[in-house]
Amino acid sequence: MASEIIIRLDVMLALRKRKAKDLAAEIGMTEANLSLLKSGKVKGIRFDTLVKLCDALDCDPGDLIDIGKVSAD
Repeated sequence: MASEIIIRLDVMLALRKRKAKDLAAEIGMTEANLSLLKSGKVKGIRFDTLVKLCDALDCDPGDLIDIGKVSAD
C-alpha cells in the first residue's frame, strides 16, 4: 500500500469558524494559492508558510497535514 499526504486545512478552517479569504489576508498569501493548498493541488509547502498557518489557526502542523494509505487497486 502506498501513502499520500492529506491536507486538512479545510477541516481546521471549519473547526475554527474561519474563512479562507480572511486567513489568506492575515498570513499574506493570495486566496488562489491558499485554495490550491486547501485542495491538495500543491507539491510542497514552505515551512514559514506552515508556521504562519499554524499561528493563525492556533494549531500544530499535524492538525493540517496527515498521511493516509492508498490501496493499489
